[in-house]
Parts: sequence; structure tokens; C-alpha cells
Amino acid sequence: MKNLLLVAGFVLLGLTSNAQEKAKDKGLEGTWWVAGQVSFGSTETGGAKTSSNMILPIVGTFISPSVTAGIGIGNIRSKIETGSLTTSDSNTFVIKPLMRKYWNISGNLFFYGQAALPIMIGKEKVADSKYTSFGLELAPGFDYVINKWMTVETSFTIFNVSSSTSTPAVGDKTTTFNFNANPMNSVADRSVGNLQVGVKFLF
Repeated sequence: MKNLLLVAGFVLLGLTSNAQEKAKDKGLEGTWWVAGQVSFGSTETGGAKTSSNMILPIVGTFISPSVTAGIGIGNIRSKIETGSLTTSDSNTFVIKPLMRKYWNISGNLFFYGQAALPIMIGKEKVADSKYTSFGLELAPGFDYVINKWMTVETSFTIFNVSSSTSTPAVGDKTTTFNFNANPMNSVADRSVGNLQVGVKFLF
């Protein structure tokens, strides 16, 4: 499964490169954009404290009037402490290439479909293990253009598939495969991506 996801990643990057060359041939000028995700959280229950943070800046460019390609590179850190004892401490490097196709609904309102290939490589210090994860995510969304330099967008993931491998310093490695799909949002507790709202800056 991991090999299949890697092949999908190379195909996506290859399509991006090919589309960029076609865009150049047609003399299209690309518009660049920046966005991203930043989160910090801390929870205390009794004597246990859980803290986590994520920083994932994303940059991309329109390779045609209705198609954009981007990539996010960032870090996820989480820690669990009970008193003076640290029971979990993980640090994860994230790289997330993505592509979007836009369709105009009316005026400045657009609908888009996004495909992303998140790759995560990390280490758990307390358990002394390393882990990798390869995934594919599909997400629809809406994008409203406020002005020439900013848009507001909302999206949610309707499908994802991932393969994760954990390799401890001592013992056997563990590989986990996950598949989630929820196109109709027919259950109360979504298992596939909550609604996200954010802004995108154009330049």
C-alpha cells in the first residue's frame, strides 16, 4: 500500500510539472498564494497535562486559470506529562503536496476539489520509536474572493486513506492501514475531517 501511495505522489508531482510547462507554453502568468495551519493546545486532567502544537505553512501557484498546485511543509509536536514524568513526547515532520481544481459558481464564489498527499515522518522519544505515514486525502470546498489579495475558504475531507509504520528500537515494526469515507456526512460523529475555515493570501 505504501508503494501505491508513493506512486500516486510521483504521478501528482509529475502532473504538476507537466501542467506548469503547458501553462508556460500558453503564456499564462501564475498567481501565487500562501495559507497554512497553526494550532496550539493544552489540556490538564488531574495530574496529567497534554500539550500539542502544529505549524504548517502552505505555498502554491495557479498553473492555469482554474488549477493550482501547492505544498505545505511543517511540524507537529505533542507531549503528555504526569507530574514530573513525561509519558509521551513526539515530534513529526510533515510535507503535504496538493492540487486543486476550481469552478466558478457566481461572481466571486468558487467551488473546488482538492487532492493532497500528506507524508509524515516522526519520532517518539519516550517509546524510542520512529514512524512514517503516507496518505491520500480528497476534500471539496468553497472559496470566496474578497479582493485581489485575499480569499476566504471553507472545506472538509470526505475521503482519506493512509498507511503508517511504527519501528521501535527493540521489537517488531507495526504497519497500520486506514480507510475512511463519508461523502454524505450521514453520521453525527464525523470520522473524516471536520469543517475548516481559513484565509488565503494572493500575490
